[in-house]
Amino acid sequence: MTSGTSSFTDFLSQYAPEMLPGRRLAGVQGGGDHSGIAPHGTTIVAATFPGGVVMAGDRRATAGNLISQRDAEKVFQGDEYSTVGIAGTMGIAVELVRLFQLELEHYEKIEGTVLSLEGKANRLAHMIRANLGLAMQGLVAVPLFAGFDPGNERGRIFSYDPTGARSEEHDYYSVGSGSLFARGALKKLFRRDFTSDEAVTAAIQALYDAAEDDSATGGPDLYRKIFPIVTVVDENGFSRYTDDDVAPFVDRVVSARSGRPDGPQAPLS
Repeated sequence: MTSGTSSFTDFLSQYAPEMLPGRRLAGVQGGGDHSGIAPHGTTIVAATFPGGVVMAGDRRATAGNLISQRDAEKVFQGDEYSTVGIAGTMGIAVELVRLFQLELEHYEKIEGTVLSLEGKANRLAHMIRANLGLAMQGLVAVPLFAGFDPGNERGRIFSYDPTGARSEEHDYYSVGSGSLFARGALKKLFRRDFTSDEAVTAAIQALYDAAEDDSATGGPDLYRKIFPIVTVVDENGFSRYTDDDVAPFVDRVVSARSGRPDGPQAPLS
């Protein structure tokens, strides 16, 4: 059982390939669109600020036209200096994230050093590519990855397509069914001199706009106390805001919307 490789995914593919997410559902192979059999998660947004990056996600999961879960977990810690959000088929996406976490931990133990942020993004691309067979049948899992780059002392964001192609995004990005609406909101609100709190507020505003126009994206539920998941990665590492931390941001956004339902307007100059 000696690994012989710094990649836990490669090790697993040799000794227990049936444990890989792309192999676990091998029984559905054989054509057809299977996307309606499993819950899907949306929407994830990310925005940088000087010295870090914010990632946030709504809590709704859907199965067809039904709400399958109101408090789904969609944003996770990658390692000490990274965060990853998931959109698409929930079961496969969550397994992919868990495997990615093991991949990073395994590399650190074998090599005695931490992968660069670029290296982490490349490893995740390789893992997404391994799920291509199921993605072609509608069981798509596409994460959004972000982290703090110690070499450049800034936050960076990486997006992917179902084939594993990786792109670095500048300033902000969004994935999921509400991504077009969320990205449009971020496009107007984003500033390069954001504080971390302002970046969090912009992310929550973007998710609010996405929930207004996309039925698969859930807005904040004030009665059930279900708020967006918010994570921040900076020079101090990864941190996830508690519900008590997020509540004041949500209260300010919702209160402001009572007077301006369409949200804040960006200056013309």
